[in-house]
Amino acid sequence: MRRHDREITDKNEILEIMNRCDVCRLAFNDGDYPYILPLNFGIEEKDGHIILYFHSALEGYKTELIKRDNRVSFEMDCKHELKYDDEKGYCTMAYESVIGRGRIEVLPDEEKANALRKLMGHYHQSDDAYFNPAAIPRTLVYMMVIEGMTAKRKL
Repeated sequence: MRRHDREITDKNEILEIMNRCDVCRLAFNDGDYPYILPLNFGIEEKDGHIILYFHSALEGYKTELIKRDNRVSFEMDCKHELKYDDEKGYCTMAYESVIGRGRIEVLPDEEKANALRKLMGHYHQSDDAYFNPAAIPRTLVYMMVIEGMTAKRKL
């Protein structure tokens, strides 16, 4: 990281940023170019690891990419605020961001409900937000254990 003065290293502070974000962008390996998607996500800290949960249809291009190579990178950001000084003609953006990498694992049916509860809880501020259990067999649910990440903030 070039700007170490903006780096955030405290894990709890990084988790707070992640919890403020509403989109996680996943970058998949797709030959010559990465394939990036904005996704809803759930988050959990378990046994000292941060785990992100995602869901999708049972088939599609993303699922093909996961089968070929389950390594992914992610990015999420929040607290955007344009800072403009018209006297100096200076413009910048305040933000918080987290980037990292990990490996996607498709979850078996018996583990999907817990992951979907985490996903729903991220947006409903409750781990017990209702979702129709009939969706479980027709939903692909996957998780990523974060292997490495960095975070930064510009106020």
